[in-house]
Amino acid sequence: MNELNKSPRRPWLSTALWILAVVLMLSSAVYQRRTGPSYPLRGEFEVAGETYAHRLVRTHETTEAAVVRVPRPPDVDGGRLYVKRYPTEDPFTPTPLEVQEDELLGVLPLAPAAGKLEYVLALEAPEGLVRVPVEGTAILRYKDPVPSSILVPHVILMFLAMLLGVRVALGALVHPVRIRRWAWVTLGLMTMGGMILGPIVQKYAFGAYWTGWPLGTDLTDNKTLVMWVVWIVAVLVLWKRPAPRDWVGRGAVLLAGLVMMVVYLIPHSVRGSELDWSELEREEALEVGRPLPSPEAGRQVPPDPGG
Repeated sequence: MNELNKSPRRPWLSTALWILAVVLMLSSAVYQRRTGPSYPLRGEFEVAGETYAHRLVRTHETTEAAVVRVPRPPDVDGGRLYVKRYPTEDPFTPTPLEVQEDELLGVLPLAPAAGKLEYVLALEAPEGLVRVPVEGTAILRYKDPVPSSILVPHVILMFLAMLLGVRVALGALVHPVRIRRWAWVTLGLMTMGGMILGPIVQKYAFGAYWTGWPLGTDLTDNKTLVMWVVWIVAVLVLWKRPAPRDWVGRGAVLLAGLVMMVVYLIPHSVRGSELDWSELEREEALEVGRPLPSPEAGRQVPPDPGG
């Protein structure tokens, strides 16, 4: 007797679970886009009582230098971009911002793949210098280009794996129809998207196939490995306990789905590949200049670093 005969189908419930799985998958995608360190740093700053929104770039390809863009308030006629290598004790190097009609532009130095730069802007407003971002700094990481033929399938397969993984976990909880089949499909998608294409993407972008355990501490690699392992365990349990209403198999799938959801709540690229600047030759390092004074309390607008 097959799985379908043992567990009656309820089309309305199956449809509802698919809709819920899609909502959870899309919510995760939006959350990762909003919170990941490779996505623009969003915020606001004030000049003359007006509020301006900014999106500071935090990832860029090594094909050209990254450009920082912020809105230009009418009364702002210039400013400076301060940048240093991250994480180092270098002082910040100031460079003037280019003034355009409605934007202020700053060009960051070009760095090797996985090289990170820390930067902050100081706008010259009538009331004094205005710091952007208002609190803290922005950190940009350079990466080498990844062919679309590799990157696009990787992204699609990973989100499909999440969609099916969440759906089969919901099914294991309330409607255990075909969970063995969908669990195997989920594992297959994760294997191809995360464990095959993922390292290839990593190699193109940062020069190494794998920087997670046991070779490193890359959180993206490690969380992919954790998801893959728990789904291997889930399909093995289902292979040993094939009955759709057996709570051992259902529990294994449910646990794998929960682990997947937790993993996808971790912002993408956290603790990712990072260049060790000390390994570069002196002539390869970025030039550094005067330090940026620590911001003051309140709105944290720094004094003029140039004196």
